[in-house]
Amino acid sequence: SQKSKVYDEGPMGKEEKANVGNFASTGGWTLAKGNAVNYLNRFDFIPLTGEQQARVAQIAKNVYRPCCGNSTWFPDCNHGMAALAVIELLVSQNVDDATIYKKVLGFNSFWFPDNYLTVATYFARQGMSWDKVDAKEVVGATYSSAQGASEITKKVGPLPYRPKSAGSCGA
Repeated sequence: SQKSKVYDEGPMGKEEKANVGNFASTGGWTLAKGNAVNYLNRFDFIPLTGEQQARVAQIAKNVYRPCCGNSTWFPDCNHGMAALAVIELLVSQNVDDATIYKKVLGFNSFWFPDNYLTVATYFARQGMSWDKVDAKEVVGATYSSAQGASEITKKVGPLPYRPKSAGSCGA
């Protein structure tokens, strides 16, 4: 329901506009009175200047999550929508980009712990500790998109004590 340039200028406002109510992030709102899409991009809960909206868009284009191949510029799942809110909130507080990427990586790691344990293992095997990795690089497509996470998992191989099931975008 937050007003965002992402909804106007991103895939949800352009290529996927006709399907905007069919995504996990928009079609599953059970608390809405009436059609949930009527609330999308409607309220200014986190006031942002035009410059801040542009910054949100720039960061969102670089932030992926392992449940899908889309960046947060296309927040089609609940994780993407939540990551967008984190970015908007931090940008509204004038937090620097590097810190925003670290915070979003923290949220992604919470939502997808197995994926990021695998990514951390990959970096450890390259001789780089997790606290030294560039968060912007890690939340990018190479490591955090579904395709990227799959490639890293193939490179790392199975980890001991890993659960047999993975997370999803559904409730």
